[in-house]
Amino acid sequence: MADDGRVTIEEGVVFGTGGGRDLKADVFTPPGEVKDAPAVLLVHGGGWRQGDRSQLRGYGVLLGRRGYVCVASEYRLIPESPWPAQIHDVKAALRWMRANAGRLGIDPDKIAIEGNSAGAHLALLAAGTPDHPEFEGDGGNPGVSTAVAAAIGVYAPTLFWHEQSARGGVPILALHDEPSAELAAAASPMTHVSGEFPPTLLIHGTGDTTVPPLASVRMYEELVAAKVPVELHMYAEQPHAFDAVPEFGRQCAAEMLLFLDRYVRQPRRAEALTL
Repeated sequence: MADDGRVTIEEGVVFGTGGGRDLKADVFTPPGEVKDAPAVLLVHGGGWRQGDRSQLRGYGVLLGRRGYVCVASEYRLIPESPWPAQIHDVKAALRWMRANAGRLGIDPDKIAIEGNSAGAHLALLAAGTPDHPEFEGDGGNPGVSTAVAAAIGVYAPTLFWHEQSARGGVPILALHDEPSAELAAAASPMTHVSGEFPPTLLIHGTGDTTVPPLASVRMYEELVAAKVPVELHMYAEQPHAFDAVPEFGRQCAAEMLLFLDRYVRQPRRAEALTL
């Protein structure tokens, strides 16, 4: 417990296993007494082939200051382990959070997931495939649900294509060296959109040349069509990873907090206003 007004950071906590080794996370605990708090799993980016859990440390601190227990988890990268090891490890982190809700001081029904870039792809895919056998893996805590209360994707790849390019998509070769149309469809968060998808926040820069801005626009349109509560925030002329600039990072965190407060901390759906 942090009683000095600061977020406490516990580094290197083992949350599961994958590929014969331990998987670790950093846990950000808010100041003061923490009980039945909302929580966020933070998933880093790096093209599925690089990056580490320290990348989202800033969000862990900023969200932690507002009462959210944050868990920044690692996942096996390519080529250490091929797809779908990455989503298996994200799901293992979600199961660990729910199974250890008492120890973490969190409400198991108020776990959200946030990711940037490749991590955003994994976050949205996890959100759309709760308890899906193809993506669960065996990283620990079997039988515990991987459902999330809300999802946040920051410049997220949402659609993969094979052989014939798709608007807003990225080639499945970025994820797997033996591509197929079936693999591309299964790995695309857009494929798994339904009315059961959790409330979602999408953030993207219009100057992104790594992940097309249309990736978020198209995901937004699919979620709207499915009547899922969804917000899309586009930042004019900003490139990929623009939130690494402190001013943008703080603004993105503020948008996340408003969204999470509405749909996770005190979930409520909009009702018609009577004037």
